Amino acid sequence: MVENSRVVVAMSGGVDSSVTAALLDKEGYEVIGIMLRLWSEPGFGEENKCCAPDSVIHARRVANLIGIPFYVIDARRKFQKNVVEYFMNGYSQGITPNPCLVCNQLIRWGFLLDEIKKFDAQYLATGHYARIEQSSNGKIKLLKALDKKKDQSYVIYMLDQGQLSTTLFPLGIHKKEEVRNLAREFSLPVFDRPESQDLCFIGNDSYQNFLRRNASHLEKCGDIYSIEGNLIGKHAGVAFYTIGQRKGLGVHSSQPLYVINKNASTNTIIVGGNEARRKSKFNVSNINWISGKLPDVLNEFSVKIRYRSAEIPCRIFPTSENQIEIHLNEPTNDITPGQAAVIYEGDVCLGGGIISG
Repeated sequence: MVENSRVVVAMSGGVDSSVTAALLDKEGYEVIGIMLRLWSEPGFGEENKCCAPDSVIHARRVANLIGIPFYVIDARRKFQKNVVEYFMNGYSQGITPNPCLVCNQLIRWGFLLDEIKKFDAQYLATGHYARIEQSSNGKIKLLKALDKKKDQSYVIYMLDQGQLSTTLFPLGIHKKEEVRNLAREFSLPVFDRPESQDLCFIGNDSYQNFLRRNASHLEKCGDIYSIEGNLIGKHAGVAFYTIGQRKGLGVHSSQPLYVINKNASTNTIIVGGNEARRKSKFNVSNINWISGKLPDVLNEFSVKIRYRSAEIPCRIFPTSENQIEIHLNEPTNDITPGQAAVIYEGDVCLGGGIISG
């Protein structure tokens, strides 16, 4: 029974959040649409993609069609401090950060979750493709979406029991094409809006150009060494290279070379052949276990090291209170410090952390 249950839907003007709002309204929830106004680079002429003027117009129009109130809340300072600065600081430390994870943790399930209290709402809902299930012991599980191609549990691995208990994911049981069809059934004009895959605050530019404008101190030339320790070239700044990168190294070799390691403290880059890219174990820090405790390490797990990567069977070994070492059953390429390693047991997302080396 959902009568008198109030839910805030995080709206973006896209089809997923629009259908989320329509479904919950149809189910009898008292729905309020909220869009966060996020930071964009001053003077560059690009609005943040998550709250560009056309996105606000689409979201407001959808809200009017459904018959729900809609508000835009200013979160620019919070976003800049917690997400944009994290992004730039990560590159200055020689890692490859994923700012979307921090946005989910500190903005959507931080700032916005606090904001819904002002509306006396019991729930926050988003258009993420994931499922929530309460087990017999009262613990809440985060499950993969039924549509495995769209599953987004990877990007919300950092949520805890309290956050999940007040969250709704209506799209977790639907496939993407079903969601577009639902948008047509609800007569929502956003049924065919394309998805945005880029970092929202960078616009259509590259992250390298963004860093050059906003963190020019990272343009610091240094040495490129072969994995054997030979000096073979110069780089234009550690931040402008990624693990596994092959093109644009400016190094002549008889075999393809890839970035194997970056070291911001020594301002050096290590390159090597294809075999050097492969690793079978790595460390993960800042671990969040969704259940609140370490799972039985004798169980069978799998891990994703990037959002779009396949899961790899693995074993986990705790090394401290919030750090583990992951041993892969088979080695894989380009394990990248700064990215998330998210651990699964079947369809259950157990949690994860940040790859530290």
